[in-house]
Amino acid sequence: MERLLKTAVIGAALLLVAAVIAGGALFVISGGQPVDYVQKALIRLSLSGRQAELNRPYSADTAPQRFTVSMGDTPRLIAQNLVSASLITDADLFVDYVRLNDLDTQLEAGVFFLNRAQTPAQIAVALTDSASSQFPFRILEGWRIEEVAEAVEQARAYFGFGAAEFLGVVGSGAPIDSTFAAQMGIPPGVSLEGFLYPDTYQIPAQVTPEMLRDILLQTFTTTVGGQVLTDAAAQGFTPYQIVTLAAIVQREAVHPDEHPMIASVYRNRLAMPMRLEADPTVQYPLGAPGNWWPRITAANYQNVVSPYNTYLNDGLPPGPIANPSVSAIRAAVYPAQSDFYYFRADCRSDGYHDFARTFDEHLANGC
Repeated sequence: MERLLKTAVIGAALLLVAAVIAGGALFVISGGQPVDYVQKALIRLSLSGRQAELNRPYSADTAPQRFTVSMGDTPRLIAQNLVSASLITDADLFVDYVRLNDLDTQLEAGVFFLNRAQTPAQIAVALTDSASSQFPFRILEGWRIEEVAEAVEQARAYFGFGAAEFLGVVGSGAPIDSTFAAQMGIPPGVSLEGFLYPDTYQIPAQVTPEMLRDILLQTFTTTVGGQVLTDAAAQGFTPYQIVTLAAIVQREAVHPDEHPMIASVYRNRLAMPMRLEADPTVQYPLGAPGNWWPRITAANYQNVVSPYNTYLNDGLPPGPIANPSVSAIRAAVYPAQSDFYYFRADCRSDGYHDFARTFDEHLANGC
């Protein structure tokens, strides 16, 4: 009996030593985190047969979806929200994947643009970098404010808001920063038409209508530059008047290299004084959804009763009819030196114009 007891004690001691050695080895192998090591080993075993699922997208739909991760969201909650958004099919699989790859501690709060053609593995990696969540947005030269709003509406999946919300901060009656309004000479109650600077932007995912407005206005201020507006003031024009003229130049020209010459015609007419008689100012009040710049006839020159119609009204129209480029704005301030008072599309159908000093020369330039 005593011998058996001694054997049992020795065996237990040996087992304890073995356990200590094994535990020490595990501690070393695991980098001091044995529990984490064992958990990951089990997860790795669980995922070993599920690689196909990790690399299988929900569908082939590449349409962007805004997905928000709030501060404090756990990997489990994020996974459940991904399932609810039909971006993944298995929350447990997602949680195991991010845990195994140490992505669970890298998931960031923010707004992301995901799509159903991404695999669970790709989505997991995407959710670790909220700073890269930007999207391109382009405003074309000569677009009117409604066309910009339509572009916002078409990109609603990215913006998270649409045309109505955007027009609410840039349209007529929207509050305008008093400093900006004073600097540009913008009258009370009007829209920001003319100041939504045309360019290609990289928009942050967290954008709001107010942020988008401010991005466009800041780009206008930075790009146009103080010297241009100072020189305009020296010529007796407010920035608002210069942008109003530039918008007409923008809509009349097909090629930017003609901006200075077209601007010279209008500056010469203003100096006469002589009515501008610019076709785009007749198109502007006729514009409607689906056709913001309709073709006009000679009858429209007299039939379109609007303060914007420069065939019926002297001087500049009440405000800009579009959002011009810096090229058109600079041309309005620094026009070509000419004695031309007329221009019309040339007969070569190349988008350029023929210019004339007199009305008889203008008629002779007809095709």
